Amino acid sequence: MQDQRIRKFRKMLAEAPNYEVWKAAALELDYLEGNVEWKEEFVSDLYHYELIYDRLSNLRQYHQQHDHERLKRALREGLHHDLGNMGNPALYTRSRVGTKHLIEEYINQVCESLNYLCDRPVPGFGVVEKLQFFRDTLTSYGRPTLLLSGGATLGMFHFGVIKALWEKGLLPQVVAGSSVGAIIAGILGVHNDAEVPEMLVPENHNLKAWKWRGLLSAIRGDGLMDQDQLKACLRANIGEYTFEEAYQHSGRSINVSVSPVQVNQKARLLCGYTSPYLLVWSAVLASAAVPGIFPPVTLMKKDIQGNVLPYMPKVKFVDGSVVSDLPIERLMHLYDVNFTIVSQTNPHVVPFLTGKGRDEKMSISGLPMHLLKTEFQFHSQGLFDFLRKRVRPELLRQVSGHLYTIMAQRYYGDVTIAPRYSLKHYARMLSDPDPEFVRQLILEGERATWPKISMIRSHARIAETLERCIGRLKDQQRRSGAELRLVSAAEPPGN
Repeated sequence: MQDQRIRKFRKMLAEAPNYEVWKAAALELDYLEGNVEWKEEFVSDLYHYELIYDRLSNLRQYHQQHDHERLKRALREGLHHDLGNMGNPALYTRSRVGTKHLIEEYINQVCESLNYLCDRPVPGFGVVEKLQFFRDTLTSYGRPTLLLSGGATLGMFHFGVIKALWEKGLLPQVVAGSSVGAIIAGILGVHNDAEVPEMLVPENHNLKAWKWRGLLSAIRGDGLMDQDQLKACLRANIGEYTFEEAYQHSGRSINVSVSPVQVNQKARLLCGYTSPYLLVWSAVLASAAVPGIFPPVTLMKKDIQGNVLPYMPKVKFVDGSVVSDLPIERLMHLYDVNFTIVSQTNPHVVPFLTGKGRDEKMSISGLPMHLLKTEFQFHSQGLFDFLRKRVRPELLRQVSGHLYTIMAQRYYGDVTIAPRYSLKHYARMLSDPDPEFVRQLILEGERATWPKISMIRSHARIAETLERCIGRLKDQQRRSGAELRLVSAAEPPGN
């Protein structure tokens, strides 16, 4: 009877239309499979439970006693990412929803105390001092980032990942993408939180990105597909924002990977820090310029008068995923990133995501296939490395170089969310999606994300709380400045 109930809830889990249904089935399975008792038991050799218990007790005591100074010090010196190894992936494979209750209570208490210090009047702790405190704490603690891979039309899956994270308040402020991932990052980056729901409606987007030009066009170097069609699609969906303007509107940091055509140039991560006046659609167009499919792109910027003109007119760029599908190290330097959430849809990568790449446990039965895939990757990488250094003609050498770079890259993050492709997916990879297919991919993205929510929350929720506190304090500072200017303007001259 119990086995029958387990099968029933597993079926519900696989077919859940939304997170609420999925969570209800997952909680039932946790109960039936005996995971509830495991979550309630603090003791485990998987994490330093004594350290977390002590930190929780101190924060709770200082908060309840309104001991602001000790609370500030405890948060400032005690907040460390992955404290006591509480982000250990093994803590998130036993249960489908949540992990050890001690970890959840600690994170809840930290966030409650941060919001308390941010929103309550504290003697000697004004807005300026609070802003400095929260900025320093965020720099020390670090922040998460969402990285969106390439994958052509199948990248609509990313929208489902975004939706699942946004609904749980876990969508990172820093978003990076390459190829179609750059397109989705660009669209997300020009929508603020209030506009996200309308962004997730397929009918609100121009979905006409593909237009066949033919083999002769590709031979001439103009690509198999019409780039003007893609450009019109991107401008309709992203608008005429620069990276700087997009951040001012949405509060999100867009990061776009592009690869150089010229030998003496290096791959770039375009963002508000590195290229604030560059047009987002232009960067995204370059990142989506898959060699052979679309021609290389000259980037465009706005000048001081708002006129659009070329940026580095003698340099052209192509698909970002060729060299840097996931620019993790660069993001660490720019944004103090400490945790990466990867939505991986590349059709040449997804079949090879096993073990660490999918955050799954490896079974003995799956070992032969895993070894076969690993051997294939190793020998392919060696072959393309040899060809890129020795082979002639030049075209074959360049192709071998690109293939070597693709094989040598890391395609997974701390959490990797990936689809499960069928032949039907591959058949629609290079065609315009209809709204129904987009909805299907969004649901697939949500379903792939829901099992990872607990782990993402443990890593990301504190940083998200710090960022929201900083946002509220900035708004308070602006309002105070505006009120002060109004009072000054209302005073009679000579006062």
